[in-house]
Amino acid sequence: MDVSDILVPQASLGEIFLRGTAVYLFIYFYFRFFRRSAGGLGLTDVLLVVLVADAAQSALAGEEHSLTAGLLTVATVAFWDFLLDWLGYRVPALRHVLQPPPLLLIRDGHVLNRNLSREMMTHEELRAQLRQHDVRGPEEVQAAFLEADGKLSVVKRKE
Repeated sequence: MDVSDILVPQASLGEIFLRGTAVYLFIYFYFRFFRRSAGGLGLTDVLLVVLVADAAQSALAGEEHSLTAGLLTVATVAFWDFLLDWLGYRVPALRHVLQPPPLLLIRDGHVLNRNLSREMMTHEELRAQLRQHDVRGPEEVQAAFLEADGKLSVVKRKE
């Protein structure tokens, strides 16, 4: 076993950081502008898990042959995850770029089909989400929003 193969990366540390940055930002902005997050996890949570797992796998499987490169890639992904969360919290002007606003899907009992199709959500999927809020149909809803985390928030009509 050659210890230098384990500890010394084949690529430069700058290249590893740049690659980690490029992949993270590309995936982040793709999901930010083209997809909503799934379940209760936020976009950056999902990205962090996927990219850290991939970076760690590369270091473990020996594709890079360097523990240092794998650790630097994981650190790069964690850095961007932290920085984007921090910027979204500290810089209100960036918040709308880093996190999508709630999307109105139902207004005054009427489904907004344009917004529904924009998120590629079917009426059946919407009704399933409404049932989880003890709502039988859109007519019982004052407003329903698809939140940044992919969950539906519902304001029921007053009786």
